[in-house]
Amino acid sequence: MKCSRIHRMPFGATVHGGGVDFALWAPSMHGIALVHTPAGGTGTPHAMEQDADGWHRLTLADARDGDRYAYRLADGTIMPDPASRFNPQDVHGPSQVVDPARFAWTDTAWRGRPWHEAVVYELHVGAFTEEGTFQAVRERLGELAELGITAVELMPLAEFPGARNWGYDGVLQFAPDASYGAPDDLKALVDTAHALGMMVLLDVVYNHFGPEGNYLHACCPEFFNTAEHTPWGAAINFDGPGSRTVRDFFIHNALYWVEEFHLDGLRMDAIHAIRDASPRHIVREIREALNAGPARERQVHLVLENDANQASLLARDGNGLPVAGTAQWNDDLHHAVHVLATGERDGYYADYADAAAGRFAHALAEGFIYQGQPSAFRGGELRGEPSTQLPSTAFVSYLQTHDQVGNRAFGERIHALGDPVLVRAALACVLLSPHVPMFFMGDEFAASSPFLYFCDFGPELASAVAEGRRAEFGRFAAFADEAARARIPDPNAAETFLASKLRWRERGAQPHFARLCEVQRLLDVRHRLLVPHLAGAHGAGSHRCEEGVIRVEWELTGKRLHLLANLGAQPAVETTAPPGTVLYSTGTVADAAGLQLERGAVHATLEDMAGG
Repeated sequence: MKCSRIHRMPFGATVHGGGVDFALWAPSMHGIALVHTPAGGTGTPHAMEQDADGWHRLTLADARDGDRYAYRLADGTIMPDPASRFNPQDVHGPSQVVDPARFAWTDTAWRGRPWHEAVVYELHVGAFTEEGTFQAVRERLGELAELGITAVELMPLAEFPGARNWGYDGVLQFAPDASYGAPDDLKALVDTAHALGMMVLLDVVYNHFGPEGNYLHACCPEFFNTAEHTPWGAAINFDGPGSRTVRDFFIHNALYWVEEFHLDGLRMDAIHAIRDASPRHIVREIREALNAGPARERQVHLVLENDANQASLLARDGNGLPVAGTAQWNDDLHHAVHVLATGERDGYYADYADAAAGRFAHALAEGFIYQGQPSAFRGGELRGEPSTQLPSTAFVSYLQTHDQVGNRAFGERIHALGDPVLVRAALACVLLSPHVPMFFMGDEFAASSPFLYFCDFGPELASAVAEGRRAEFGRFAAFADEAARARIPDPNAAETFLASKLRWRERGAQPHFARLCEVQRLLDVRHRLLVPHLAGAHGAGSHRCEEGVIRVEWELTGKRLHLLANLGAQPAVETTAPPGTVLYSTGTVADAAGLQLERGAVHATLEDMAGG
C-alpha cells in the first residue's frame, strides 16, 4: 500500500487537485509577481494579491509538480522562494514545485527508537563517499548498521551557495541541497535507514542564514532584528515585532523535516546564538509542536548544541519526558579528552588544562564540567547550570566532531594528534558509559583523511573567507609568520573538499581494520549488556581520580556500572577490583596484589543492585 507524507504549511508552493497555491510573506513589499515556468516552457509573470497581514498569494490552475517558479520584486529583483522545497539551479536560481505525495514510503511500521538505544554517527553527505550524494550514503548504511550504529546524523542540508559547503551557510531552509540529489533521494535514504533499524537525525541551523543567496533581507526585512547582533550579523527576529510569523517559519521547518521526510529528530546548531527573550524560548516551542504532532505516534528527538550548558533546557517532566532538548552535545567532555590525549592548551582548551583525567571522569559522571563555575577563557564569566539531576543519556559524548576537527587549520583528527594509548582508552570509556556516544564519520576506522573547512562562494566572498580564516589562525604562535599562514588550505579550493572525503578502502587495511573490529566489539557489548539497563536511569554518577587512574560509577536500572581506567603516565595497581560481572577489560591482570593496570587499561563491570 502506498504511503505518502505531506507537511501542510502556510509558506511556499502547495500542490493540490486544482493546481498550485503560492504564498510569500513580505509585509513591507508591494507589487510582487510570481514568474511561472512550466516544463519546457518560458517564464510568465503573474501579479500576486497582497492581504492586510503581508501575505502575497496566487493560485495557478495550470501549475504542476516539476514546474519552476520565482518571485519578482518591484525593483526587478528575481529571487527563489524562501520556503522552496527544491532549488536545482542553486541559491540564485528558480525554485521547483514539488509534490511530496509522489514518494511511496515503505516504512509504515516504523515508530522510531528510544533515545537510550542511540549510537550516533555524524556524517557530511558530500564527504562521506566519493560520489557525495544521498544515494551513495544510502548504499553504505548497511555497513554502519552492522557495526552497531543506530542513528545517523546528517550535517545541514539546507540549500547553500555553490557545489560544496559544510552546510552552515544554508539560505533555503526547506530545500535539500541539489548537489546531493533530489528530495526523493533523501527520502529513499531515510526509508532504507528505517528498514535497517536506524534513526536519521538532521542538523538544522536556526541561528543565522548564510552570507550568499539570502534574499530575505531584500524581500522581508521583518525576518531580522537589527538591534540584536550575532557573529553572522543581525539576529533572526524571534522576539520583536512581526516575530510570530518568523517563529512559525522555523517551527514549520522543524515539522517539515520530521513529517515530510520522516526524520527521527533534529540537532539544533548553536542555540546559544539564538536571540530570543520570549516567554517560551523557540526551542521549547519547537518541542511542543513536535509533541503535538509527529511525536504522538513515534519517537522524535531534539538534540541541542549549547555552549551555555543550560541544563534547564534538558530537564524532564513528571513523566520523565524532555521539556525541550532530549540531549546536548557535550563539548566539556571532548575538551577534557583532547587536552588529556594531545597536551594542547590553547584557546578554550585552557579551561581544561589542569587535571585533564579528573575532568574527564567528572564529565563522564555528571555530564557538564562547567555547571556555574567561572571560565578563564571567557574572562571569568560564569558558565553552565547544575546537571547532576539529568539522566546520563541527556549527554551526547564523543572524541571529535566536524567542529573540533574542521576548525583546526589542517583538519587533523584526534587519532592523528593524540597519544594512541590514551585515545583508545578514552574511546572505550565513552562507549562503555551510559552517555549516548557519537562518532564523527571515519572515527570507527581511524580514518587518515582530514576534515577541512570548505565552501564554494562567489569570487569576492571567497577571497574574504580565505583571508579571514588565515588571519584568525594568526593569533597562534605556529602561524605567526605569513608563510605559515599561507600553507593553510584555501576553503574555496576544490582540492580542500576532495581531501576531506573518506577513503573507504582503508577500512579493510591495517591498522584501520583493527580499530574497526575493536569498535564493533565495544558496541556489541554496549547493545547486549549495557543498553537494557539504561531506560529510566536518572541522576549523576560518582567519580574519583588518583594519579591518572579514574573510577566512575553509575546507578542504572537494577544495576551499578563501574568503569576503571588508567589514563596516567605509568602502570598502576587498583587494590580493590570493581565488583560485578566483567563487561570489558583490556590491559589488566588480576593477581594477589589486586588489579594490575597497564597504561591505557580499561575495565568495566556491571553489578547487581538490591532487587535488581
